[in-house]
Amino acid sequence: MAKLEMILQGSFDRIAEDISHCIRGGSVTSSLEDSSDFRTKDGRCAVYVFERYSFWGGNRLSLTITLYQDYGDRRIYASAITAGGSQAMFFKMNTLGEEAFLEEAEDALSRHRYDGGN
Repeated sequence: MAKLEMILQGSFDRIAEDISHCIRGGSVTSSLEDSSDFRTKDGRCAVYVFERYSFWGGNRLSLTITLYQDYGDRRIYASAITAGGSQAMFFKMNTLGEEAFLEEAEDALSRHRYDGGN
């Protein structure tokens, strides 16, 4: 498993669109498997689950990206976690596919990195 956390700024919807476009455009086997978007009076949380084939592992990987924002706060908190990509039975081997998938998420998210209010 590989994980990335980042604080973002900008339009929640625009960031979600950029993530989906970047991840699905990164590989012909990438797909958005499902998503969920919750809104309350206090904030919003969206979860996106992507999947793709890993040449390195010879299997499929998943990438889950969660975005959260309190209303009234311009910061959006992002968490991206990969899973899969190993064919070993008792311990994880060959995580290159997961790391490459996470790099795609980092490329999409870093375009919206929070600049501290500047």
